Amino acid sequence: MIEVQNVTVRFGGVVALDGVEAQFANPVSGIIGPNGAGKTTLMNVVSGFVAAQNGQIVKDNQNLMGLAPYKRAHWGLRRSFQKEEIADDLTVAENVLVQVDHSTLTAAHKNKDVAHVLEIVGMADQADRPGARLNSFERRLTDVAKCLVGDPKLIMFDEPAGGLSVEETARLGDLILDIHARTGAQTLVIDHDVDLIARICSETLVLDFGRKIAFGPTAEVLSDPKVKAAYLGTEDI
Repeated sequence: MIEVQNVTVRFGGVVALDGVEAQFANPVSGIIGPNGAGKTTLMNVVSGFVAAQNGQIVKDNQNLMGLAPYKRAHWGLRRSFQKEEIADDLTVAENVLVQVDHSTLTAAHKNKDVAHVLEIVGMADQADRPGARLNSFERRLTDVAKCLVGDPKLIMFDEPAGGLSVEETARLGDLILDIHARTGAQTLVIDHDVDLIARICSETLVLDFGRKIAFGPTAEVLSDPKVKAAYLGTEDI
């Protein structure tokens, strides 16, 4: 379970997150809301890139707020960004291997882990291909592999389907749904693709102007009039 406990973030006079609370208990959960709602800010708080003025983030009895960002990564926090971070001058395997450089495991064990996650994402046959020669979907799959390597506990995806075709988005969704069974990690997903969120996320948190306006089973959340008004563009009723 991931517990977001009364998280507040202020940037000067702007309240980016206002006492946000949620308990994510399912393998894949969503975070949605209009632009500027505070979604990425919340992920940045979990990652340690943004300091909260109040609150805690607790996962499996570990308060992540007490850890430096690199220690969160060592603990098992993984994160992808809206723009995938792939080094063009490294091969696919090398891009993934970099993520476990800090590990005390043997080189053979690390290489085996890399090969395993590349198999999971369907990039095993591209392991020796330079990042510069990958198309956008292959770069995204490599980015997912980077999140799966090294015994992750919590994985966060920020707009992973951005720029993908319908078919690619479906394949990505299937892959995300398989993460918990493959690694045991819990996953949080931000995406504007409501169909993707509805298909893969058992529960969803909706933010608007830094405040929680809905949280619960995804189907119920997406049918909430407040959510439709804030996020789906319908009139409030």
